[in-house]
Amino acid sequence: MRADQLLVERGMAASRSQAVRLISGGMRWFDGIQWRTVAKNKDDIPVDAPLELLDDAEARYVSRGGLKLAAALQHVGMEATGLRVLDVGQSTGGFTDCLLQAGAAQVIGVDVGHGQLHPRLREDVRVLCVEGLNARSVTPESLEDACEYVLSEHWAPATVYDPEPVSPYSWMNSSGGSGEVTDYDDSDDADDADIEAHTAQSTGKVNARAVVAETTGHAPPERLRRRAGLGGVDTTPAFDLVTGDVSFISLTLILPALEPLLKPGAHLLMLVKPQFELQPGQVGKGGIVRDDGMYAIVEARLRACCAELDLTVLDWFDSPVAGGDGNREFFIYAKSAQSPL
Repeated sequence: MRADQLLVERGMAASRSQAVRLISGGMRWFDGIQWRTVAKNKDDIPVDAPLELLDDAEARYVSRGGLKLAAALQHVGMEATGLRVLDVGQSTGGFTDCLLQAGAAQVIGVDVGHGQLHPRLREDVRVLCVEGLNARSVTPESLEDACEYVLSEHWAPATVYDPEPVSPYSWMNSSGGSGEVTDYDDSDDADDADIEAHTAQSTGKVNARAVVAETTGHAPPERLRRRAGLGGVDTTPAFDLVTGDVSFISLTLILPALEPLLKPGAHLLMLVKPQFELQPGQVGKGGIVRDDGMYAIVEARLRACCAELDLTVLDWFDSPVAGGDGNREFFIYAKSAQSPL
């Protein structure tokens, strides 16, 4: 069996993309006499052979996003123990996985796509996954409505789990798919569902309250009855921390909706992807930002946006873990100004 496929089959990797990264970090298998090094992802290995990863950092979380957030939390010195967190752009769940392992009491994740969250996280009682929700138009009321719907007897979990994206940035390639970047890992950025939904996301036409009403036929959330055993789940739309990793939309369009969801004195820690903060003419082939001068423009725009929302920016720093597509990424760390620093 192929080395990358075998890692997934054994449960040593959450996806083929993660398996590729693990193999690049070093992998070997035992043939009964000696250990053999795996040179390529497609190396054939006996299905029952003992395996060893020389660097298993990539396997700590369900996606590479978990490594990014873990490093960012350490950078800012934040402890997630006991926090209620909103994870925007939940996708496969790398950020959510990191937060849970760091001791978060609850993570409510929202994503415009469907069926992306890793099954292990979907089954965790501390996680509430709200799908088909556009962060740009979310309100405290619509988020609570959507959460109640997920907890209700009317709701059925998504059955599709496909973390393997197919060229999600191809729409940005001015050369029709034949640009400079042809093979890169973006499993924690976006998938086909994001691409199909990015128009609705950009225009702000998706609204959780409307989705709940249309799907259930019951606009008032109090008419929904929760499934057995879920009576104690907190859906209060006020959080100690908001994290996020979104694609195909600028954070300047999302932050105005997120600020009302922060408790007084709460924090916001968002991954910044410059390629989605700039105009098409400012981004190079393959969706790669090649002019370092553009980064200062992105930072200035986001700082100005936070200032307008009474969010105090505490830090702006390079993502300690590089983006998989070749782009330089950043984190913005801010605090609600509703209470003194």
